[in-house]
Amino acid sequence: FGYTQGGKEEPTYKEVCSGTTGHTEAIVVTFDPRVTSYRQLVTVAMDRLGESKYLLNQVGNDRGTQYRHGIYYHDDHQKEIAEEIITSFGIDVKTEVLPTKVFWDAEDYHMQYLLKGGQSARKGATEMIRCYG
Repeated sequence: FGYTQGGKEEPTYKEVCSGTTGHTEAIVVTFDPRVTSYRQLVTVAMDRLGESKYLLNQVGNDRGTQYRHGIYYHDDHQKEIAEEIITSFGIDVKTEVLPTKVFWDAEDYHMQYLLKGGQSARKGATEMIRCYG
């Protein structure tokens, strides 16, 4: 977990939440193309957004520019795939597609958030993830 797409080096959570750095909260996904494809990952990400994909600067009840959703690509092929998938959801999708910028790790207290709160994010877990509050 961390921050990307902003203009300030090594931003803090407080700075990102202020909306002044231009960052959004993000994760980095590393994958093995022998196991899954970029297309599959983008499709799952868009499906998981649910109705939030149609909301600007909002995911669920969290609002602000730091909660905007995006697919940040590394090359033209990834860009084409992301745009194709997003277009398939209709014209009202608010997910941005932009070249990736520097990713900054969030502070330690944000890492392993679910585990620290007694929840599981392990592969295959079937327990419901409780609301973040």
